[in-house]
Amino acid sequence: MAEFNGLGLHLGNLSRVSPAQTRSISPENFTGEKGGGGRATEGTGAGCARDLGVGWKISPSIRIAPGEARTLADIAGPGAIQQVWMTPSGHWRHAILRVYWDDQEQPSVECPVGDFFACGWGRYAQVSSLAVCVNPGSAFNCYWEMPFRRRCRITLTNIADDAVTLYYQINYTLTEVPEDAAYFHAQFRRVNPLPYKHVYTLLDGVRGQGQYVGTYMAWGVNNSGWWGEGEIKFYLDGDGEFPTICGTGTEDYFCGSYNFDVGRENGGYREFTTPYAGLPQVLRPDGLYASQTRFGLYRWHVMDPVRFRQDLRVTIQALGWRSGGRYLPLQDDIASVAFWYQTLPTAPFPPLPDRDCLEVI
Repeated sequence: MAEFNGLGLHLGNLSRVSPAQTRSISPENFTGEKGGGGRATEGTGAGCARDLGVGWKISPSIRIAPGEARTLADIAGPGAIQQVWMTPSGHWRHAILRVYWDDQEQPSVECPVGDFFACGWGRYAQVSSLAVCVNPGSAFNCYWEMPFRRRCRITLTNIADDAVTLYYQINYTLTEVPEDAAYFHAQFRRVNPLPYKHVYTLLDGVRGQGQYVGTYMAWGVNNSGWWGEGEIKFYLDGDGEFPTICGTGTEDYFCGSYNFDVGRENGGYREFTTPYAGLPQVLRPDGLYASQTRFGLYRWHVMDPVRFRQDLRVTIQALGWRSGGRYLPLQDDIASVAFWYQTLPTAPFPPLPDRDCLEVI
């Protein structure tokens, strides 16, 4: 039996001891060093602790100035990120999370913080899944395992006009990393509106070996009627015009059925959140300025990762209905985050949209 190194814990092996070392980074211990927690003498809680002194919640959070890129973690490996918790103030699309592996200049994760945690519309929605949990009132939790060999660097960049207040904790292990462990990636995209008869690209340009493990989408409809007839397609390892994997409809891919609709008498669209898939957010028109319906959906390929050996492209159609029982290509507001693991190096990502094009309006 191979030596247990502390990666890939589950209920069946929690009892096994390991040489791995647990560490945690927060504003109370910026470096995660052993015995380094609770030593702050200044911070956002210093005034509240003025009668108590060191060790009494002097530095529970940080403030990130407009235009500032703050390093949240800079860890020498080998090891793995095991859990991230944070709660940021401000506009969630205007705080950009980036993760760099093993001294790469190119980030392997680049995503607005809300979308990364399956809350792309800037409003709270309960998410109760294995990989991501969002809890009241804006508590973002990520459980994607993220192994690294030499170095992990995590930053948050504030592109808003106001400072961001951020509470956060990054829990990780220092341990040997198996040779076959790949690196976690997440890429954000948005098109608003999608051009007529165009397919939406979730991911393209991936080179290397790995597995696709998840999708989050923030989908805003610009027509009345059902919007989810489109097929998702996975083009694997040299596929050309036609994909190896072709879905049967948008709600089918997100593990629902028949428009997520339980009938007008039961409220129509029905939100749900489960370990592997969910429709946790439906923003309904209010009869005034919020005129369009907006949806947040996730699908984690935890039990059914899509494996590729050399390259990967993922697309989804935006498709509704028009008269005569004909499909209607839609021109919707679509944003997405693709999650996958792969070998390095990371290919350059498409440029993020600018601040105005990121904004939820």
